[in-house]
Amino acid sequence: MPLTRIDIPETSLFGLANLPYGVFSTPGTAPRVGVRVAGAVVDLAAGLDDDVFAGPSLNPFMAQGHARWVEVRERITGLVSGDIPDGAVHPLDAVTLHMPFEVADYVDFYASEHHASNLGRLFRPGSEPLMPNWKHLPVGYHGRAGTVVPSGTDIVRPSGQRKADGGPTFGESRRLDIEAEVGFVVGTGSSLGSPVGTDGFAEHVFGVVLVNDWSARDIQAWEYVPLGPFLGKSFATSVSHWVVPLLALEEARVATPPQDPEPLPYLHEKDPWGLDLTLEVSWNGQVVSRPPYREMYWSPAQMLAHMTVNGASSRTGDLFASGTVSGAAKDQRGAFIELTWGGKEPVTVNGEPRSFLEDGDEVSIAATAPGPAGARIGFGEVTGRILPAG
Repeated sequence: MPLTRIDIPETSLFGLANLPYGVFSTPGTAPRVGVRVAGAVVDLAAGLDDDVFAGPSLNPFMAQGHARWVEVRERITGLVSGDIPDGAVHPLDAVTLHMPFEVADYVDFYASEHHASNLGRLFRPGSEPLMPNWKHLPVGYHGRAGTVVPSGTDIVRPSGQRKADGGPTFGESRRLDIEAEVGFVVGTGSSLGSPVGTDGFAEHVFGVVLVNDWSARDIQAWEYVPLGPFLGKSFATSVSHWVVPLLALEEARVATPPQDPEPLPYLHEKDPWGLDLTLEVSWNGQVVSRPPYREMYWSPAQMLAHMTVNGASSRTGDLFASGTVSGAAKDQRGAFIELTWGGKEPVTVNGEPRSFLEDGDEVSIAATAPGPAGARIGFGEVTGRILPAG
C-alpha cells in the first residue's frame, strides 16, 4: 500500500497540538469526517479504519464521550506523526468543506462586559450601561438551529419591520451588522432535570468554533422589547468549518476577569475556563478589529451551567455562543455598531467611509490561541458575503 508523510512546518497553526475536526468531500465522494494537519485533510474513516467517521457529521463520534475523545486524539497523533495510507490524505485545496456537525439547539449569550456596556450607552444614554441582572447571570437567548450555516454560505439581506416616526415600516435591513463570537459544541448531552455544573464543562463540551451571529440592528431595535431577539437575529448564524477540540486548548486557559459581586454558588468555578483567544475581523479584506476573548466576563463553563440549571436538557450537537467579543479599545470591538458608534463614527474600509454592511460586502473572522512550547493554534475562519434582499 502506498504511504505518505505530511510535512508539518514548525509555524503551522494546524500542527500536532491542534488537530481540529471537520467534514469534507472529494469529487465524486460523499462527505465524511476528517482532521486538518498543516495543509492537508486526513480521512479518519480510512486512516483509522473506523466507521464512526464515515458519515457526514461529527455527532456520532461526539456522542461517544470524553474518554473516547481522548483515545482517538492519541490515535490521530500517532497516525499523522508517521506514514499514512496515501488514499487517506488529501490536499486542503482539493476538498470541499461542509457543516461539521448537526446543530441540535442554539443559544447565544451576551458575555462581554465591554460589549454590553457599549450597547447600553448607545441604546440607553444617560442610564446605567448594564442592566441590573447582568453581573449576576450570563444573559442569553435561544436562537434557531435551522439557520446556522457553514462558513462560505452567502447571507441574504433580511427584511422585517423597522421603527419610523409615523409608525413601523416594512423593508430590508439598512443597518446590517456582524457579531464576532466564539461557539462551544456540546458532545455529550445531559438529561432533563440534571443540570451540568461548571466542573462538568470539559466532560460535556467537545470543541470550539468561530461564530458570526449576523444582526439586523434596525429590525432588532423595534422588535426586541420585551421578549428579546427574534427576526433581527434568526435569519443566519455562520460557523467555521473546523471544530478545535477542547483537549487542544489547555495551554490557552486563563482566569476570567474578577467577578463582582461574587456569582451564586452554581456559577462558581474552582478553576475558571477563561480562554486566551485573539480574534481578527476583516471587512472586504481589511482588518478592522482584533477582539480579545480573554476579557470575557462570563466563562463558557458558567454559560453551560446557567443554560441547564433550571433542568433543561442538552444534546449532542448543541451550540452555545459567547455573544460579541469586544475589548476595551476601539479597535477591539467585535460588532460594527460598536466600532462605528451606531454609525456616527464611520471607519475607513479600502478608502471608503463605512458604517454598516452593504450588498457585496464580505466579512471574515479568524482566531488563534497559544499552544504548547510557544506554538499557536488556529481556528480557520468563518466567512460570509452579503447578497441583496430577496
